[in-house]
Amino acid sequence: MTIAAASRKIRPAPVRKVVSVNASPARAFEVFTAGFARWWPGATHHIGQAAYKTAVLEPRAGGRWYEIGEDGSECEWGDVLVWDPPGRLVLAWRIGADWQYHADLETEVEVTFVAEAAGTRVTLEHRRLERMGEAAQTLRAQVDSEGGWTGIMALYAAGASKADETSKQD
Repeated sequence: MTIAAASRKIRPAPVRKVVSVNASPARAFEVFTAGFARWWPGATHHIGQAAYKTAVLEPRAGGRWYEIGEDGSECEWGDVLVWDPPGRLVLAWRIGADWQYHADLETEVEVTFVAEAAGTRVTLEHRRLERMGEAAQTLRAQVDSEGGWTGIMALYAAGASKADETSKQD
């Protein structure tokens, strides 16, 4: 492919989802990260061979993002690129369009937490999808669907708001 042809190649737009949660930015960040396994839909959103048990998001830049199967096996999803509580988290998504882990693939999932009068606006952006190659548009459609980030962020928002209500009752 020539440089001219490559420059005409259309990059898929990032997938962007915004939810508002009834929680402070610190609490919203905590639920997204430390509470990740409580709201992530592991029964339907896992890639390991074993039945899903839990998911882990290690709390530091350079940390891992992975699932643990019922048999104790671990299946990588990616790693933590930026850990900046309570405002920002950037994850490397290393899952290809075949829904398998690829160490040499890196798209990014950035999540920001911004205070609002009624809580926190949480914005998730899944970007650099062009790194998926020919499968980029197909994967973009999948992660932009109700079964993708749309539904997942709705689950997170419900979990974050519920977690904040529970903490207020303590």
